[in-house]
Amino acid sequence: MTRVLVYTTLLVAFVAATGLTISAIFVPEWINYDTPSSTGGRVTKTMGLHRSCSSIDHTCHPALQYNDCKVEDRYFCSMWRSAGFIMSFAAVLEMATIVAYVMVLSGGKQKRETGWKLLTFLLVLVGLLQCTAMAIVAYLFDNDDRFFVGWKLAKSWIFCIVSWVIAIISAAALSLSVYVFPPEGGYELIPSERYHR
Repeated sequence: MTRVLVYTTLLVAFVAATGLTISAIFVPEWINYDTPSSTGGRVTKTMGLHRSCSSIDHTCHPALQYNDCKVEDRYFCSMWRSAGFIMSFAAVLEMATIVAYVMVLSGGKQKRETGWKLLTFLLVLVGLLQCTAMAIVAYLFDNDDRFFVGWKLAKSWIFCIVSWVIAIISAAALSLSVYVFPPEGGYELIPSERYHR
């Protein structure tokens, strides 16, 4: 039953990846600013896909304020919202992929032998979506004037990277297992066929 083991192992890894995706969406730490303050403490500001937090007033607010979406900054606003939408869509697809894993695992030998195609497609799609969101944020970090010295890509961005890497590796491992592992076992003859031989 090697395929059951492969599917189960990859499902566990993918559930962990889904947890990282959800954390990346809700933890407001895609880009951080951290510098010493004049009073001896530290000034920090964190920016997530949907919320931004500051140590100055110890509050969090929506990541994009009115000033972020003025005419001259509309490009940044659109790109940042796109990254947030793509990550949310990827999370929905990850939930669908987990359901597909469970259906394939519980569907018997025939589903395990054919279900890898759908799962591989979903895994690659999830990986590409997350990679796109990660690239958008990295591009904005490198090219937008609001991110100057002291800003850095932070842990939610790393969560996204780890998540899409797990998805792509899972897709590759699943596809490879089809050609490397032998079938789960030979087909048994139907009782009526046994008697006719």
